[in-house]
Amino acid sequence: MPATRSSRAAWAGLAIAVLLVAAAVVVPPLGHWKVQASLHTLRPFAPLAGWVDPRVGPGTPFAVLLAALGVIWGFGLARRLAWRPLLVTTYVVTAAWTLSLAFVDGSSGLTSEIVNRNEYLLTARQVHDVPALLAGFVARIPAGVPGSWPTHVAGHPPGALLLFVGLVHLGLGSAFAAALVVTLLGCTTPVAVLVALRRLGAEDVGRRVAPFLVLAPAAIWVGVSADGVFAAVAAWGLVAVAYAATSARRGPATVWALVGGLLLGCCLLLSYGLLLLAPLVLAVLLVTRRWSPLPAIAVGAAVPVLVMAALGFRLWAAYPVLNDRYWAGIAAGRPAAYWFWGDLAALVISAGPALGAGLGSLLAAGRRSPRVVRIMVAAAAASVLLADASRMSKAEVERIWLPFVPWLLLVTTCLPERWRRPMLALQVVMALLVQHLVLTNW
Repeated sequence: MPATRSSRAAWAGLAIAVLLVAAAVVVPPLGHWKVQASLHTLRPFAPLAGWVDPRVGPGTPFAVLLAALGVIWGFGLARRLAWRPLLVTTYVVTAAWTLSLAFVDGSSGLTSEIVNRNEYLLTARQVHDVPALLAGFVARIPAGVPGSWPTHVAGHPPGALLLFVGLVHLGLGSAFAAALVVTLLGCTTPVAVLVALRRLGAEDVGRRVAPFLVLAPAAIWVGVSADGVFAAVAAWGLVAVAYAATSARRGPATVWALVGGLLLGCCLLLSYGLLLLAPLVLAVLLVTRRWSPLPAIAVGAAVPVLVMAALGFRLWAAYPVLNDRYWAGIAAGRPAAYWFWGDLAALVISAGPALGAGLGSLLAAGRRSPRVVRIMVAAAAASVLLADASRMSKAEVERIWLPFVPWLLLVTTCLPERWRRPMLALQVVMALLVQHLVLTNW
């Protein structure tokens, strides 16, 4: 593809992304739209769940230094390091970047939200009988009933709460310890994506996108947010599926398929919306042109769901109850006329403006782009669009859609070569601006 055409496509994608974000930020205050309820004394900053609050803090110099070093050396290290050192470096830098952004607010950047009464940890500390919790879980989803669950506990299957119950029983139930564990688990996602790509025969793609995965603005929400853990479990589940689809022998392929299914089944017990991982599972199989692992994946996914059902929590019975609570409560204050496109603007902020430029380049390249990129990005985009169309993802998608962000960022491999470093610089600038100007809920 001619360089001029590729650059024009990247410019067009970037312009659309920037205009979308600008409109999502400017339209609500100009039009006096109340797009999200807020009792906070600061000014809401739609389309993000947060408020305008400029500040600097202890993590600021570390975040700026990491951003600069990443832009200068990131591509060279990703290209030259041996594979295992690359994975280690990817994890260490991801964790350092995520924690430095969180520590812009000092240690409270990790601890303040995790002890919010609507989050999981405070409830987890009160759980002493897991079978009783599961048996009575659905009855406590509706708002206003005796013992009604807090917002996030009610809005997710019990796997999310049990994650924190486990941390409490392991002696990691303090705010700082739980937040640190959640964050460090979430930081494994870029590593999982690289492992999956290599297994799918696309190590070169992994090396090209690694800096974008590591330094994505999404790190702001991986820090402390349970959705960062959900993203990691999903990514490692897809790694297992990739191993299943590329194993030459039937036995190992079946084992990997069952493992992948189990992890993906656990995702269904962490968030109802992670049913939308299905397009990505099918995409991995399509990339390899091998469908034989699918039955074992389905069996593996069914196991945790059926075990929970035997213990008293029936996923299929819980969702309609949650749906009623959602539409009777928080959804009423979030107009679809804004959030249908405001969600996409929040996604651009979370993934970074490189998403827009990369999508433009991918569309312009067409079949000249790597096949694995076309298929995985199309699957992730389908998942996001289905979530948006469902109207169950109105607001807060900067964290809710974290499981899909790294796969969407594969588009950065299609950027023109001279665009790559400037776009990575724009990514880190976006992350630094959001973290220092917006006080997010996570």
